[in-house]
Amino acid sequence: MNVERPRTRIQKRNREAILDAALGVFSSEGFRGATLDQIASEAGLSKPNLLYYFASKEAIYTELLSQLLETWLDPLHKLDPKGDPVDEIVGYVLRKLQMSRDFPRESRLFANEIVQGAPRIVDQIEGPLRELVDEKADLIETWQRQGRIAQIDARHLIFSIWSTTQHYADFDVQVRGILRPVGDEHLDRAAEFLTTFYRRALTPGTV
Repeated sequence: MNVERPRTRIQKRNREAILDAALGVFSSEGFRGATLDQIASEAGLSKPNLLYYFASKEAIYTELLSQLLETWLDPLHKLDPKGDPVDEIVGYVLRKLQMSRDFPRESRLFANEIVQGAPRIVDQIEGPLRELVDEKADLIETWQRQGRIAQIDARHLIFSIWSTTQHYADFDVQVRGILRPVGDEHLDRAAEFLTTFYRRALTPGTV
């Protein structure tokens, strides 16, 4: 049996450099527009050295998407059935908004893949992602039956949260062009707005 040897510190560092460089290139150029030469240059490596770690542009892209999906799904996993329903959903909104602040390139990479028809992750969308959304939609509907949250379509609620939070990463140029914020102050105001918006929408008897 072949046992894969652990990577050296240099190998780990080079892989991380390649993935970080590729994230920047893919998020700005898309999969089709990105080239191995661009990625190697951004990573500070030669193209042959890059190909020692990843066999192709597709392999790099697939690795990035795999890591991204884990990060992207984590905030939804954290919806706690034992918590206050409104607090839990608003907390999810704020976690997603924080991801737009912390991981804008990852969000744009994911958006680009979806716009292209999700050819490399459609199985994960129709499998684990759909199962997770169904699970959390069932939880939201349970809270509704208990009268702890307003009656609202659970799946479209989740879609709306994705839209209102990821917008700040995916359309950053548009947002900044209109608001002309200093630094990320617009994200602080977005957090205040979205907290009020979703609390009013979700609290029974407030609409």
